[in-house]
Amino acid sequence: MALDMKAQPAMKLRRIAEADFPTRHGNSRIFGFQQGEDEAVVLVLGRPADNCKPPLVRIHSQCLTGDVFGSLRCDCRDQLQLSLQLISAEGCGLVIYELKEGRGIGLMNKLQAYELQDRGVDTVEANRRLGFAPDLRNYALPAAILGHFGLSAVRLLSNNPGKVQALEQAGIRVVERLPCEVPPTETRRRYLRTKKDKLGHLLTNV
Repeated sequence: MALDMKAQPAMKLRRIAEADFPTRHGNSRIFGFQQGEDEAVVLVLGRPADNCKPPLVRIHSQCLTGDVFGSLRCDCRDQLQLSLQLISAEGCGLVIYELKEGRGIGLMNKLQAYELQDRGVDTVEANRRLGFAPDLRNYALPAAILGHFGLSAVRLLSNNPGKVQALEQAGIRVVERLPCEVPPTETRRRYLRTKKDKLGHLLTNV
Protein backbone atom coordinates (compact mmCIF):
# COMPACT_ATOMS: atom_id res chain seq x y z
CA MET A 1 0.00 0.00 0.00
CA ALA A 2 1.39 3.39 -0.94
CA LEU A 3 2.01 5.96 1.75
CA ASP A 4 -0.37 8.92 1.83
CA MET A 5 2.09 11.64 0.92
CA LYS A 6 -0.41 14.44 1.57
CA ALA A 7 0.13 13.80 5.26
CA GLN A 8 3.91 14.01 4.97
CA PRO A 9 5.81 17.25 5.68
CA ALA A 10 7.32 18.71 2.53
CA MET A 11 11.11 18.49 2.35
CA LYS A 12 13.28 20.54 0.05
CA LEU A 13 14.46 18.80 -3.09
CA ARG A 14 18.16 19.36 -3.82
CA ARG A 15 19.73 18.81 -7.22
CA ILE A 16 23.25 17.63 -6.41
CA ALA A 17 24.77 17.09 -9.86
CA GLU A 18 24.09 16.99 -13.60
CA ALA A 19 26.22 15.67 -16.46
CA ASP A 20 26.17 14.25 -19.98
CA PHE A 21 25.68 10.48 -19.91
CA PRO A 22 26.02 8.46 -23.13
CA THR A 23 24.60 4.94 -22.82
CA ARG A 24 23.85 1.91 -25.00
CA HIS A 25 20.30 3.23 -25.18
CA GLY A 26 21.31 6.68 -26.42
CA ASN A 27 22.68 9.95 -25.13
CA SER A 28 21.09 11.22 -21.94
CA ARG A 29 21.64 13.53 -19.00
CA ILE A 30 22.27 12.08 -15.55
CA PHE A 31 21.18 13.89 -12.40
CA GLY A 32 21.60 13.30 -8.69
CA PHE A 33 18.87 14.41 -6.26
CA GLN A 34 18.40 14.39 -2.50
CA GLN A 35 15.32 15.00 -0.38
CA GLY A 36 15.88 14.56 3.32
CA GLU A 37 17.68 11.22 3.68
CA ASP A 38 16.41 9.90 0.35
CA GLU A 39 18.52 9.91 -2.81
CA ALA A 40 17.87 9.13 -6.46
CA VAL A 41 19.72 9.09 -9.76
CA VAL A 42 17.74 10.21 -12.79
CA LEU A 43 18.40 9.50 -16.46
CA VAL A 44 16.68 11.93 -18.80
CA LEU A 45 16.45 11.18 -22.52
CA GLY A 46 15.30 13.95 -24.81
CA ARG A 47 13.35 16.97 -23.52
CA PRO A 48 10.34 15.49 -21.68
CA ALA A 49 8.81 18.82 -20.64
CA ASP A 50 8.69 19.93 -24.30
CA ASN A 51 7.21 16.68 -25.60
CA CYS A 52 3.70 16.90 -27.05
CA LYS A 53 2.48 14.00 -24.91
CA PRO A 54 3.22 12.91 -21.34
CA PRO A 55 6.61 11.14 -21.30
CA LEU A 56 7.34 7.56 -20.37
CA VAL A 57 8.64 7.30 -16.81
CA ARG A 58 10.10 4.36 -14.91
CA ILE A 59 10.48 4.62 -11.12
CA HIS A 60 12.97 1.88 -10.28
CA SER A 61 14.23 0.88 -6.84
CA GLN A 62 17.88 -0.08 -6.55
CA CYS A 63 18.51 -3.82 -6.77
CA LEU A 64 22.21 -4.59 -6.55
CA THR A 65 21.65 -8.33 -6.79
CA GLY A 66 19.53 -8.07 -9.92
CA ASP A 67 20.67 -4.91 -11.68
CA VAL A 68 24.40 -5.57 -11.21
CA PHE A 69 24.82 -9.32 -10.63
CA GLY A 70 21.94 -10.53 -12.82
CA SER A 71 20.03 -12.37 -10.09
CA LEU A 72 17.21 -14.61 -11.32
CA ARG A 73 15.44 -14.46 -7.94
CA CYS A 74 13.71 -11.27 -9.13
CA ASP A 75 12.74 -9.47 -12.33
CA CYS A 76 14.30 -6.11 -11.46
CA ARG A 77 17.10 -6.04 -14.03
CA ASP A 78 14.81 -7.17 -16.83
CA GLN A 79 12.23 -4.52 -15.95
CA LEU A 80 14.92 -1.83 -15.95
CA GLN A 81 16.30 -2.92 -19.32
CA LEU A 82 12.82 -3.12 -20.83
CA SER A 83 12.08 0.39 -19.58
CA LEU A 84 15.29 1.78 -21.04
CA GLN A 85 14.52 0.14 -24.39
CA LEU A 86 10.98 1.55 -24.51
CA ILE A 87 12.07 5.05 -23.49
CA SER A 88 14.92 4.97 -26.00
CA ALA A 89 12.53 3.91 -28.76
CA GLU A 90 10.42 7.00 -28.06
CA GLY A 91 13.49 9.21 -27.77
CA CYS A 92 12.15 10.87 -24.66
CA GLY A 93 11.51 9.94 -21.02
CA LEU A 94 12.94 9.46 -17.55
CA VAL A 95 14.25 6.67 -15.38
CA ILE A 96 14.18 7.58 -11.69
CA TYR A 97 16.50 5.16 -9.88
CA GLU A 98 15.84 5.34 -6.14
CA LEU A 99 18.42 4.11 -3.65
CA LYS A 100 15.94 1.90 -1.80
CA GLU A 101 17.32 -1.62 -1.85
CA GLY A 102 15.00 -4.48 -0.96
CA ARG A 103 11.79 -2.41 -1.04
CA GLY A 104 13.44 -0.02 1.36
CA ILE A 105 14.90 -2.39 3.99
CA GLY A 106 18.52 -2.06 2.83
CA LEU A 107 21.02 -4.47 1.31
CA MET A 108 22.12 -6.43 4.39
CA ASN A 109 18.53 -6.91 5.53
CA LYS A 110 17.63 -8.00 2.02
CA LEU A 111 20.32 -10.69 2.14
CA GLN A 112 18.93 -11.85 5.48
CA ALA A 113 15.53 -12.02 3.82
CA TYR A 114 17.10 -14.22 1.14
CA GLU A 115 18.19 -16.63 3.89
CA LEU A 116 14.66 -16.81 5.21
CA GLN A 117 13.30 -17.36 1.72
CA ASP A 118 15.70 -20.28 1.30
CA ARG A 119 13.99 -21.80 4.34
CA GLY A 120 10.60 -21.62 2.68
CA VAL A 121 8.98 -18.26 3.39
CA ASP A 122 8.03 -15.75 0.71
CA THR A 123 9.36 -12.19 0.38
CA VAL A 124 6.51 -10.62 2.33
CA GLU A 125 6.80 -13.01 5.26
CA ALA A 126 10.60 -12.69 5.26
CA ASN A 127 10.32 -8.92 5.69
CA ARG A 128 7.84 -9.35 8.52
CA ARG A 129 10.08 -11.81 10.36
CA LEU A 130 12.87 -9.24 10.16
CA GLY A 131 10.57 -6.64 11.71
CA PHE A 132 9.71 -4.69 8.57
CA ALA A 133 6.56 -3.95 6.63
CA PRO A 134 6.30 -5.82 3.30
CA ASP A 135 7.19 -2.60 1.46
CA LEU A 136 8.74 0.43 3.18
CA ARG A 137 8.88 2.68 0.13
CA ASN A 138 7.01 5.88 -0.51
CA TYR A 139 7.30 7.90 -3.70
CA ALA A 140 7.58 11.47 -2.46
CA LEU A 141 11.03 11.88 -3.98
CA PRO A 142 10.08 10.72 -7.50
CA ALA A 143 7.04 12.99 -7.43
CA ALA A 144 9.21 15.95 -6.44
CA ILE A 145 11.69 15.11 -9.20
CA LEU A 146 8.94 15.02 -11.81
CA GLY A 147 7.79 18.42 -10.59
CA HIS A 148 11.36 19.71 -10.85
CA PHE A 149 11.33 18.85 -14.56
CA GLY A 150 8.01 20.62 -15.05
CA LEU A 151 6.01 17.43 -15.51
CA SER A 152 2.43 17.25 -14.24
CA ALA A 153 1.39 14.18 -16.27
CA VAL A 154 3.25 10.98 -17.16
CA ARG A 155 2.84 7.55 -18.68
CA LEU A 156 4.16 5.19 -16.03
CA LEU A 157 6.02 1.96 -16.75
CA SER A 158 5.01 -0.15 -13.76
CA ASN A 159 3.12 -3.20 -12.54
CA ASN A 160 2.65 -1.64 -9.10
CA PRO A 161 -0.64 0.24 -8.62
CA GLY A 162 0.81 1.76 -5.43
CA LYS A 163 3.12 3.89 -7.56
CA VAL A 164 0.18 5.19 -9.56
CA GLN A 165 -1.72 6.03 -6.38
CA ALA A 166 1.27 7.77 -4.80
CA LEU A 167 1.96 9.95 -7.83
CA GLU A 168 -1.70 10.90 -8.16
CA GLN A 169 -1.78 11.86 -4.48
CA ALA A 170 1.24 14.08 -5.08
CA GLY A 171 -0.46 15.89 -7.95
CA ILE A 172 1.19 14.02 -10.84
CA ARG A 173 -1.45 12.72 -13.24
CA VAL A 174 -0.79 9.20 -14.52
CA VAL A 175 -2.55 9.29 -17.88
CA GLU A 176 -1.52 5.72 -18.69
CA ARG A 177 0.03 2.81 -16.84
CA LEU A 178 2.02 0.62 -19.17
CA PRO A 179 2.82 -2.96 -18.08
CA CYS A 180 6.47 -3.68 -17.37
CA GLU A 181 6.28 -7.47 -17.50
CA VAL A 182 9.03 -9.80 -18.60
CA PRO A 183 8.87 -13.57 -19.18
CA PRO A 184 8.90 -15.48 -15.87
CA THR A 185 11.51 -18.07 -15.03
CA GLU A 186 11.11 -20.92 -12.57
CA THR A 187 13.63 -19.27 -10.24
CA ARG A 188 11.42 -16.22 -9.81
CA ARG A 189 7.90 -17.54 -10.38
CA ARG A 190 7.15 -17.71 -6.64
CA TYR A 191 8.54 -14.20 -6.16
CA LEU A 192 6.26 -12.86 -8.88
CA ARG A 193 3.22 -14.71 -7.56
CA THR A 194 3.82 -13.21 -4.11
CA LYS A 195 3.95 -9.73 -5.63
CA LYS A 196 0.64 -10.41 -7.39
CA ASP A 197 -1.20 -12.18 -4.56
CA LYS A 198 0.09 -10.30 -1.51
CA LEU A 199 1.18 -6.90 -2.84
CA GLY A 200 -1.44 -6.40 -5.52
CA HIS A 201 0.93 -6.03 -8.46
CA LEU A 202 -0.77 -6.25 -11.86
CA LEU A 203 0.87 -9.31 -13.37
CA THR A 204 -0.65 -11.58 -16.00
CA ASN A 205 2.04 -14.13 -16.81
CA VAL A 206 2.54 -15.89 -13.44
